[in-house]
Amino acid sequence: MNRQVEKYFDAVPEDRRPLVEKLHDLILELYPDATVGLDYKMPTYKVNEGWVALANQKRYVSLYTCGEIHLAQFKKKHPDIPTGKGCINFKPNVKIPLASVRQVVRHAIDHPKGK
Repeated sequence: MNRQVEKYFDAVPEDRRPLVEKLHDLILELYPDATVGLDYKMPTYKVNEGWVALANQKRYVSLYTCGEIHLAQFKKKHPDIPTGKGCINFKPNVKIPLASVRQVVRHAIDHPKGK
């Protein structure tokens, strides 16, 4: 992990840091050889053409994917967790559905074009 990413994580407020660390660890557990860099001012995890990114927002932490298709099953299964077109927004006090998040990360990285 490069110094820019480390600085990003160091700046995450204490209330959201465990959430960011849990998502970071989950991504690297699935893809230990992912290249981790700072793209669009967010820690981004790349494997070949696929990628996911994390972002510390004002009231939540977002997991970004490269497309809406990667979230289709997640949205059906977890309608109570806010999502955008290509992201999931986790509030610090919400339990993360780890199995479902793993599926989203795998799909985004293994099927970057949505196939």
